[in-house]
Amino acid sequence: MHVTQPKETVTLLRKNWAYNRKIDIYTMQNVVIIGPAYPLRGGLASFDERLARAFHQQGDKVIIYTFSLQYPGFLFPGTTQYSSDPAPIGINIKVCINSINPLNWIKIGNELKRLQPDIIVVRYWLPFMGPCLGTILRRVKKNRHTKIICIADNVLPHEKRPGDKQFTRYFLGACSAFITMSEKVMADLRGFTQKPAKRIVHPLYDNFGEKANKDEARAHLHLQLDSKIILFFGFIRKYKGLDILLEAMAIIKNDPEPLTANLKLLVAGEFYEDRKTYEELIAQLGIASQLVLRTEFIADSEVKYYLSAADFVIQPYRNATQSGVTPLAYHFEKPMLVTNVGSLPDLVPDKKAGIVCEPDAISIAAGIIQLYKMGEEYFLPFLREEKKKYSWDVLVDTVKELAGERVDK
Repeated sequence: MHVTQPKETVTLLRKNWAYNRKIDIYTMQNVVIIGPAYPLRGGLASFDERLARAFHQQGDKVIIYTFSLQYPGFLFPGTTQYSSDPAPIGINIKVCINSINPLNWIKIGNELKRLQPDIIVVRYWLPFMGPCLGTILRRVKKNRHTKIICIADNVLPHEKRPGDKQFTRYFLGACSAFITMSEKVMADLRGFTQKPAKRIVHPLYDNFGEKANKDEARAHLHLQLDSKIILFFGFIRKYKGLDILLEAMAIIKNDPEPLTANLKLLVAGEFYEDRKTYEELIAQLGIASQLVLRTEFIADSEVKYYLSAADFVIQPYRNATQSGVTPLAYHFEKPMLVTNVGSLPDLVPDKKAGIVCEPDAISIAAGIIQLYKMGEEYFLPFLREEKKKYSWDVLVDTVKELAGERVDK
């Protein structure tokens, strides 16, 4: 017997079906992440591997497509592109993308087109990758199924080169929607496209272990237990302002205060430009005795010791979009000094998570002194509360929301 439903009931049933369909979109997804991962090293690789685990934790099936050749050797400024750590356990990684071989781009694009993942999450950090990633994604789009969500670390690079805008425009045209982690990158993105985009905060780098006891961390690194230690962490590049920080150390040395007696600057990270410039500046300033230089790549297994050994983390950037060092410091509950550039002041509220100062040596020196006047303990309650916002689930949910918007449209 056929029963005709009232119009209101039919409308309600349709709404419930649409709601349930949307929930289906947000669960049990087949996800491909395209970006650096093991055996490559560095912050992007660590991020992508941690993101894969976050998708797994939500019940999704995930594979990372990473690079068999990320950069030609002559373009890579460090000592090696490859990790010395063991391979991460429980993550499916396919090493297959060649950034300079167009035949490879077509092959990988066709493979992913046939695979038909529900979502591709693609990292974009450098226009050099635009032709490679843009070509792969254009092949994938032909399956008319996969939603392509870009996590844009940068839209335009810190150091500009010819072709940046053209390569970026080609890549962005292949994406369905975007996630940025700073207002600056969002503003740059809006100069190219009005496609859907959301901004979130950079999730915590919580994959390096828990905070170690400060004395134990210093002993592990063979540092003086009774020193005051501030930390500059990460690759050394011009825009990060290490030279300004070195000048600030000279100011503190020449105008000493009891609070900064026996102050040491621990520099932990590999030179991505000519180290001779820095060596000459250190000699000129006469501050070698105030420095502890660990200017090699810091293995993932050692990261927690460097963060745990420091009193404060210093980010003296000339310019910035966002910084992976900030969520790292939040995870290890380390107050920060940041300069008033990019999104750094938004991420590190002044006199709550640390100190905000101007990107010059006098202001940075005054900021370091102020950190010690206020003391580590002053900042801890805010740091512990603020770090709750830096959840990986927020990133995964945002990816799925953008993918759902794309389907619903």
